[in-house]
Amino acid sequence: MSKTQWNLTTLFADESALKLALKESENRALSFQTLFKGNLKNLNEEEFLEAMSVYEDLLEVLGQIMTYAFLLFAKDSDNGSFYAKYQNKTTKIYESLLFFELEFNKLSKSKQANFIQYSGKYRFYLESLKEQKSHQLSFKEERIMLKKANSSSRAFSRLFDEHFSQMKFIFKRKKISLEEVLAHLHDPSKDVRKNAANSLTKSLKNSEHLLAYIFNMIKEDHKVDCELRGYKNPETFRHLDNKISQKSVDSLVVATEARFDLVSKYYHFKKEHLKLDKLYDYDRYAPLEESEESFSYEESCKIVLDSFNEFSPLFGSIAKKAMDEGWIDVYPKDRKRGGAFSHPATPSTHPYVLLNHTDKRRDLFTLAHELGHAIHQYLAKDMGYLSSDTPLTTAETASVFAEMLVFDSMIKKVDKKDKTAMLASKIEDIFATLYRQINFTTFERRVHGHEGELSIEQFSKIWMEESSKMFDSSVTLTDDYKIWWSYIPHFIHSPFYCYAYSYGQLLVLALYGLYKDGKCKDFVELYIEFLRLGGSKSPKELVALFGFDIEDVKFWEIGLAQVERLVDSIRE
Repeated sequence: MSKTQWNLTTLFADESALKLALKESENRALSFQTLFKGNLKNLNEEEFLEAMSVYEDLLEVLGQIMTYAFLLFAKDSDNGSFYAKYQNKTTKIYESLLFFELEFNKLSKSKQANFIQYSGKYRFYLESLKEQKSHQLSFKEERIMLKKANSSSRAFSRLFDEHFSQMKFIFKRKKISLEEVLAHLHDPSKDVRKNAANSLTKSLKNSEHLLAYIFNMIKEDHKVDCELRGYKNPETFRHLDNKISQKSVDSLVVATEARFDLVSKYYHFKKEHLKLDKLYDYDRYAPLEESEESFSYEESCKIVLDSFNEFSPLFGSIAKKAMDEGWIDVYPKDRKRGGAFSHPATPSTHPYVLLNHTDKRRDLFTLAHELGHAIHQYLAKDMGYLSSDTPLTTAETASVFAEMLVFDSMIKKVDKKDKTAMLASKIEDIFATLYRQINFTTFERRVHGHEGELSIEQFSKIWMEESSKMFDSSVTLTDDYKIWWSYIPHFIHSPFYCYAYSYGQLLVLALYGLYKDGKCKDFVELYIEFLRLGGSKSPKELVALFGFDIEDVKFWEIGLAQVERLVDSIRE
C-alpha cells in the first residue's frame, strides 16, 4: 500500500535535530569565513577545490533545513511563523558565506581560468557564476539585499500562499478549496462548470484588492532588483538562471504565437463536437465523454508504474520508492498549499512531491508529471548540491516526457470513442503547457513593462487582451474570466518562470518523436544520461546529446509540427 503523506524524518528526526544542524552550520560558516575571506587569491588549485567542497556542503545543510521548514509550511499554512523563523536564522548564516562568490568574481582572469580548469564537477557552476559578475553588487550591498529579502518579495509570496491555503469557495452550499473548485471546471456537466466558474470568480473578487496589491509589490520589488543589478529588462535574470539567450526565448514566443491558429482550430472542433452555440471559457476543459472516468490514487500509481517500467525499469524503481517511502503528500487538506510540485530537497536525501489528488484523469497525469521531476532530481544527485539543480528549461523536460509515457501507454488500450476523448484531453494539456504559458509570459511582459502600479482594471484589461490573442473567436471569454490572472502562483513566486514550460513541451515533443520512430537505438541510455547530468552542463549542450540545436528556430517548428498532427488527427 502506497504511503500518502510525507515522511520528513529523512530530513530531520524532529526540531531538536533541526536546531542542532542549524547551530553546527553557524559555527562551520564562521570558521569558513575566517579561513577563506580575503584569501581566495592566495589559494592554489587544490586548496580552492577543497574550499568549494566545504562551501557546497554548508549550502546543502542550509538547503536541507529550509526544505524541512518549507514542507511543513506547504502542508499547513499555520506553520508560517515556523518557516519565517528558519528563513531568518539561515539568512544570518548565509551572510557568513556571502563573500565567497563575490571574491571569486574579483579574481584575475588567469586565476579564475586555472580554478575553473581544475574544478571538475564545479566547472559549469563557476562559468555561470562568471556570467553574473556584471550584476553583482558590493559585499555591503549584497548583505543588505540578503537581509531584506525575507521582508520584501518573499513576504508577499508567503502572504499569497497563506491566503489561498485558507481561502474557501462556496459550491453547492459547501466550502471547498481552490483545487477542488478548479477540478469542477473539468466536469461533464455545463451547469457544474458554470457554477464552479462563478464560485471561483466570486471569491477572487472578494480578495481582488489584496491580490492586486501583492502582484504590484512583487513587480515593484523586482523592478528595484533589476535597476540595482543592471539587468537589461525584467526577464534578463531568468534567462541567465536558465542559461539561455534572450534571442532563444524571443524566437520561442514568436514561433508559438505564429501557431495560435491551432488553438482556434481545435476549440472550433470542440464546440461543434459538444453541439454548443458558444464555447465559453469555463467550457474549455469539458471532457468529450459523457462521464469522465475517475482514477483513485492507487489506480493512478499502478498506471504510472506500468508506463515507467515499460520505458525503463530504473524509472519504475525510483517511482516505486517515492510511493512506498513517504516522498508524496497526496490529498487536499485545509490550509495545505494548492497545486503540485516536486521539491528536490538535497542530494543526500530525496525529492518530496506535493499533490492535491481529486481522482480526476488530470490528477493521474499530474502524478506522472511530478514523478518525472522527482526521477530527474534523484538521478542528478551524484552531481552534488551546486550542480544537480537544473535550469527551468530542461527541468520541465522530464516531467512532460513522463506524461507522454503515460498517455502513450493508456491510449493503446481504449476504443475509438474513448481514444478521441483522451486525445482531446492530451491536446488540451499540451495547450496548457505550451500556448497558455506563452500567454502568461506575454501578460507578464506587459505587466512588468507598465510604469508604476496597476489597478485591478488594468491587470484585467491586459489579461483579456493577451488571452484573446490565443483563442481568437473560438472561445467566448466572459466578464468573470477577467479576474483569473489573480490566482496564478508563478506570477508571484517565480516571475517569468512560465515560458520554461513551453520550452520543455516543445523539447519533449521533439525528443519523444525521436524515441518513437526508433531511429535512435540508444535513446533510453542517452535520456537517462541527460537526466543524470542535472545542471552540470548548459541546456544547449544537453540537448545537443540528441542532435538538436535550441538556438535554431527550426527546432521549435519540430515540436509545433507534432502539435499540428495531433490537432489534425482529432478532426479526421
